[in-house]
Amino acid sequence: MGGRRSRSAVTVLVTDMDNTLFDWLEMWQAAFGAMLDRLVAESGVERETLEREFYALHQQHGTTEYAFAIQELPSLRARHPPEELPTRYASAIEAYRTMRRRTLRLYPGVLETLRTIRAAGTRVVAYTESRAYYAGYRVRTLGLDGVLDDLYSPPDHALPEGVTPSLIRRYPPEHYQLQRTVHRHIREGVWKPAAAVLLDILSDVGAAPDEAAYVGDSLIKDVAMAQAAGVLDVFARYGDVRDRPGYALLRRVTHWSPAVLAGSERLTEAEVLPTHGLADGFAELLDLIDFRRFTPRRPPASPAA
Repeated sequence: MGGRRSRSAVTVLVTDMDNTLFDWLEMWQAAFGAMLDRLVAESGVERETLEREFYALHQQHGTTEYAFAIQELPSLRARHPPEELPTRYASAIEAYRTMRRRTLRLYPGVLETLRTIRAAGTRVVAYTESRAYYAGYRVRTLGLDGVLDDLYSPPDHALPEGVTPSLIRRYPPEHYQLQRTVHRHIREGVWKPAAAVLLDILSDVGAAPDEAAYVGDSLIKDVAMAQAAGVLDVFARYGDVRDRPGYALLRRVTHWSPAVLAGSERLTEAEVLPTHGLADGFAELLDLIDFRRFTPRRPPASPAA
């Protein structure tokens, strides 16, 4: 993979996942939208009421993919005992899962590009703000287990009282574990665009900021974070969702803080100027960066329990 001298030399690639490696908004809109439609039709609760209640739960749990939301929606709990809600609204849960399966796929060229970068000896790390269960599920489903050296995500949210993993999982524990990619957790409460997120990841793998590149689709959460951490930034313009169908729904039920939401919508490339940009796809990385073999400065940290 030798190349032109003008390209930056990088030995560690850290990449965002959602809307960078795959179209998270398309998947989430299809899945959440289908579930919401069923809940409105079967419960008789106004859509606007359910959206407000989802927003409150997502803000509370720090994720727009809270797995136990149906059991905790106040309007539904007022109509039925909480323990009956998963069965009573099973069709809404299945609608979510069906649409998730149909729409979860990598952007064109992502798998081949990651394999090429890793073949050069570069350490390939993925980071997502999705909680651990969904992060691992996507890596397995998208065929990235072993293509990524490391996956970083927040830990899972707490389970409701009386609920254990064995009660809600359909398969043996090993089914939910990555076989070759190491899954580690970032510190709870440390979120993008804090530079500490990226610096902690690099410290874990034994890398320095000046040997790494970071790719992401958000000016405020990805580009600004990388620049603050002293890491080469690459803006995945193709993943910018602000003008996309489905963004309005995401905005109404988001877990993002009002400050982060406002900042992400206000910023332009004139205010946060990316060092590099990917206009059409992830594969353009190969034309921008000279990927080289990584030698850790110290042994990587042990995987999170």
